[in-house]
Amino acid sequence: MSHPFVGIIDRYLLSGSEFARRLRTVRSDQWTAPTPCAEWDVRHLVNHMTRGNLNYIALLDGGSAADFLRLRDEDALGGDPVGAYTRSVRDCAEAFRRPGALQQILDYPLGPVTGDQALAVRTTDSLIHTWDLARALDAPEGLEPGLVAWVEDHLAEIYAGFAESPVSADTTHRFFAAPGSPPPAGETRQARLLRLMGR
Repeated sequence: MSHPFVGIIDRYLLSGSEFARRLRTVRSDQWTAPTPCAEWDVRHLVNHMTRGNLNYIALLDGGSAADFLRLRDEDALGGDPVGAYTRSVRDCAEAFRRPGALQQILDYPLGPVTGDQALAVRTTDSLIHTWDLARALDAPEGLEPGLVAWVEDHLAEIYAGFAESPVSADTTHRFFAAPGSPPPAGETRQARLLRLMGR
């Protein structure tokens, strides 16, 4: 059986490109539009994604969980949100391609993790926030089916060791829906994943 995180950099890049594809369609009047994340408008969501990528690079460079949380809301977009985001994806992928980066133990806010698991969490975050952005823009909400299937199939491994997990009965439900609730009839894989992720 292959390791669940084999090819994770390529999956991360795919999730980033899917987000970027929606991002490039944002009109000037949509940056303040609300998103499914109640505390964020579109610009806040894009900043969260961009700053997150930069914070993952910082973890690889020896940054701490405290630094990660402290910098989480700092502006990373400046006057070029699209360029800032796309550069952050490229730079993050390059950082994780460094020799040994995927095996490196990172001081992640939810607990120490290997680089490949951290990037799997980041890939999942990118995928779900792509839906958030599409919903905010009233754009087509279909997500890349292969990514949806991979994330849903590996949720247990992606969130292994974390107190918060979409597949744990003991999660606090701050970020995720309570697992195990009966799915609606005919629920698609995407709909099931979004439900598990609190959407």
